[in-house]
Amino acid sequence: MSRAHAESVIKNIIGEIVRECAVRGHAVSDTLVAFMVKAVVLDPRNGFNVDRTLTKQDVQKLEELCLDKLMEKCSPSLDTIKMQVYFDMNYTSRREFLEEIHRVLESRLSTVSREITDSRVTTREELNALYHKIITYILLRSGIDSPTDSNAVQETTAALQSIFPPTELAAFMVLLKRDKEHQLKELTMIVTGIKLFNKASNKGEELNLHELMPAVLHETLPVTRKAIEDELNASQNLVWKYTALLEKQTDPESQSAECDVPLVLLKQALYNVKQHEVFLKILLADACLCAKHVDILQTELSSHMKLLKETVKSKMSAVPTAKVFPLFKALSQLWSGLQDEAELLNILNNIMLNLHPFLASQAKIFSEAYLDGLLGSCEVKTDRQRMNESPDERIDPAKMKPQEWFLPETIASFTELPLQYNGVCGYTLVNTDGLLLPGNPHIGVLKHKEKLYVFSSKEAALKFVASPDDFIEEVAEKAKRSPELIQLLKLHQQFSCVSPYSEIQPGESSVVKPIAKCESGTQTDIHPLETNIVKSYEWNEWELRKKAIKLADIRTKVTHSTQTGLSHMRRENVTQTWLPKHAASQCKRDGESNVPKPQVYLAGLRGQRDGRVVKTNLTRSVDE
Repeated sequence: MSRAHAESVIKNIIGEIVRECAVRGHAVSDTLVAFMVKAVVLDPRNGFNVDRTLTKQDVQKLEELCLDKLMEKCSPSLDTIKMQVYFDMNYTSRREFLEEIHRVLESRLSTVSREITDSRVTTREELNALYHKIITYILLRSGIDSPTDSNAVQETTAALQSIFPPTELAAFMVLLKRDKEHQLKELTMIVTGIKLFNKASNKGEELNLHELMPAVLHETLPVTRKAIEDELNASQNLVWKYTALLEKQTDPESQSAECDVPLVLLKQALYNVKQHEVFLKILLADACLCAKHVDILQTELSSHMKLLKETVKSKMSAVPTAKVFPLFKALSQLWSGLQDEAELLNILNNIMLNLHPFLASQAKIFSEAYLDGLLGSCEVKTDRQRMNESPDERIDPAKMKPQEWFLPETIASFTELPLQYNGVCGYTLVNTDGLLLPGNPHIGVLKHKEKLYVFSSKEAALKFVASPDDFIEEVAEKAKRSPELIQLLKLHQQFSCVSPYSEIQPGESSVVKPIAKCESGTQTDIHPLETNIVKSYEWNEWELRKKAIKLADIRTKVTHSTQTGLSHMRRENVTQTWLPKHAASQCKRDGESNVPKPQVYLAGLRGQRDGRVVKTNLTRSVDE
């Protein structure tokens, strides 16, 4: 069967199962069905051969088994798989969550932004309408106030007019669309900073950061973390109770005949609450990181606000925009960071709430009172108590030379090691037929084939290290019979045919991708055959005659050389110059000239009231 044909067959199988589930009143996703198909094929009890092409009878049997699994009522195993599918499809990294938050914000503002950037106004009324749209855009993007609040609109209008009066709309309209969008974001940041500064200034000298924080952050920050912690404590208590009950049932010395609960259901319930605990720990770690980022942003917001107040107070006259605008932008960015943390906490809280329904089956089968009755006088130990039971049990690496062991004092960041089986003891899992006991890293961490293993006791470590490959294979067999363990114990690398749920695409390739490895090599010679090509060879006699005539003609020529602007630096040049010699020349001669001395006499200046003034020229020639 070709790969394309196999993909078509699997896509048809998945589609048929989804349709049949819908007919029976159950809506299932393609991702869940695709994983269930792979889980059914992997289970050796179903008798599928991964190396053989599926026949029509195999396809029919596969569909029936998958439908039976998906239609099970009150099944903790199915709930666990559904919980794993939901978490992997809805949870991602912090960076991708923030990118999604920004993407949603941009999509919400795209309509308003498009109306502003694409508008072509011609009248004063249209200009006023465009200015009000810009105010609405700023209110929506900043998130400080609602666009329906008249006081907020007035305050935003005043802040915008101080930096972008309506008279500048004409210059705004001639910009490119990209430049308009950039200026809108710049205006939003500056106006947001102005409003935050005004709000802080109205509070007086004592600044209360909690009053400046987004309102949604006040609600989600304390509530989300406490809710996750409470949910985690409840799940951990259930895990410890199920673990104690399974230990009691699997221990030959203390096994009670009164318990009529199948061990399979107990293990499925344990896997269900254990997976819930793992997911809650991830969410709690993210919530703690959000709280840490909120503290950092609050500190930076306080310092920037103080700096802005000092800058404004130190300037008795108008403050230069080059100094104050960057501070307004910084305030806006910190405010946006707090909004992002609030949205992220809200997402984490929603995921936590949506995980709880996947515990319904085990809660229905094992109510709290029923579970306590099964436990009786059995001691319920916490994970910390189990680790403190054997403080002196430690592996001596010197006595275990062939293997490599890690201890807390021999390796840095010991608590952050990527432990195999998600920190569960592999020996106990195999020896007790599926019991999940947390490993104690302080006993010693085994490094085997570039993977790290922990154990619940020193005895378990010594027995595991005697034949590690056999135990690893046994763990894989347990996971084939309980497919929820593949995700819970992080065995995706060991099961190359099963990808994480978030990577499964509907109709993806074949049911099982068998591992086929072989060593192969190819070599390509640059020149398989030796060649000896003379580029100057000519078979034409006339061409040879032409070359001979050219050579003979060259002998009668004189060689000339010319230096150009491109070649004057490509060869050595020598130039000799003579220094200037002392020389003197004189071209000056003495000469003189004389001019007459002017003399003028005015008569009648004195003694006469109305007398006339007579001017007499007494200048004499030079020759006289």
